[in-house]
Amino acid sequence: MFNCSLPSAFKRALAALLLMGSAVVVQAESAAEDWSDVVQEARGRTVFFYAWGGSGSVNQYLRWAGRHLNRQYGISLRHVKVSDIAEAVHRLRSDQAAGREQGGAIDLLWINGENFHALKESKLLEPDLLNAIPNHVHLLTDEVPLLTDFGVPVEGFEVPWGMGQFNIIAREGSFASPAITPEQLLAYAEQNPGRLSYPKPPDFIGTTFLKSLLQALADNDERLYREPSRSAERDLLPVLWDYLDQLHPLLWEKGRAFPQDSAQQLQWLADGQLHAAFSFNPQEMDSKVRNGRLPETVRRHYFAQGAITNSHYLAVPRNASHKAAAKVVINFLISRSAQARKADSRYWGDPAVVRLDEAEALLPTAQELHAGWQERLEDHWLARYQ
Repeated sequence: MFNCSLPSAFKRALAALLLMGSAVVVQAESAAEDWSDVVQEARGRTVFFYAWGGSGSVNQYLRWAGRHLNRQYGISLRHVKVSDIAEAVHRLRSDQAAGREQGGAIDLLWINGENFHALKESKLLEPDLLNAIPNHVHLLTDEVPLLTDFGVPVEGFEVPWGMGQFNIIAREGSFASPAITPEQLLAYAEQNPGRLSYPKPPDFIGTTFLKSLLQALADNDERLYREPSRSAERDLLPVLWDYLDQLHPLLWEKGRAFPQDSAQQLQWLADGQLHAAFSFNPQEMDSKVRNGRLPETVRRHYFAQGAITNSHYLAVPRNASHKAAAKVVINFLISRSAQARKADSRYWGDPAVVRLDEAEALLPTAQELHAGWQERLEDHWLARYQ
């Protein structure tokens, strides 16, 4: 029919489009067949998932995910609870030093920041992971900077799983507006000595408190978002130490002791010892109020320059024993159904990394500092105050 009624150039273009369409269909079918093979290989496997175990709601969510994965895919998910994922990093480095390139004990990692950078630099992570996960097409990569982790490109070595936003939970009336400044925090400490504190660095929430102060006090200097140089440390850090030198004598125990972590700080807020506590989950306050673990009168605040926002990720070690099963676990954990449950403050309340119909609005965001500042701040803080 085309031969007798259409110009030849148009016919060639149409034929090319039909060929391209066929290629896309074949590619999609091939990808579906490949994923079907992954799912088949995963069945009956056990995935050892090394993840922080310090939160009851997180642990409970992972138990729910494990039941679903076992029922739908025949996968057994073992949550190996660690207090710091650096423990897993150390184990993988030990494997590398021993030449153990396969049969590793860790199948899946919950990771971000300096630990990701360390594993990426050491080539200890499975490459091309992101594109191997079918549900990655639903990620909010066009709206949220999910493809850089503390300033370093992810480059497919890890898959976004959730987001954190640094926020302050305080007794009603502590601060006049949701957004506060370091000066307002210092003024509150002067009026209420012994009622504020912060988790002891290198606890990550304690260190993020230092980052938030530095961001505000250094007027959001652009050097905070690059690998720190000696001159940047020399120029930017003194304003933070000057501030803390004023703040510490006004803190709980006059700044000579600190809560070990945010869980302890939140408990002391609930007990009335402290007037404020910090969280990296913007929905944690609602969750704890609903569960009766914080009074209904608490209010959520954030630093006026914005809440430091970063993402947390899932990654597969290069020497993992059950890579296919780990990929199926990741695909489920970033599915809309699993993300919706995770975002629900009745279960975990962690902001989703995929588009959901009823997602909670995020706090005003501030960029995460480059990973290099993490170690610098912790080392200087420990040397100065411990």
